Amino acid sequence: QVQLVESGGGLVQPGGSLRLSCAASGFTFSNYHMRWYRQAPGKERELVAVIASIGTITNYANSVKGRFTISRDNAKNTVYLQMNSLKPEDTAVYYCNANDGYQNYWGQGTQVTVSS
Repeated sequence: QVQLVESGGGLVQPGGSLRLSCAASGFTFSNYHMRWYRQAPGKERELVAVIASIGTITNYANSVKGRFTISRDNAKNTVYLQMNSLKPEDTAVYYCNANDGYQNYWGQGTQVTVSS
């Protein structure tokens, strides 16, 4: 069955870094655009970053541009989110999403907490 499993979240101090991973299975990963979303308490889920299926096109929310980098390894069916210079406002549950224009899949999320 389809699975998206996020990992790599945790507690980090402001200015620190984390690398999130999302391992995909049950579908043809290389055909799907991949996205990272996040949802902070009391706020709507927001798009953080997107990478095209072949990995040559990326886009970012203005709030993370220059600090976060999305990448993918189609051989490993995995998408990554490298997060640098983390701020307290980056605290949220981060979700992996796969979409090919027809199917839409979500992971269960991983908590990122930025606090001193």
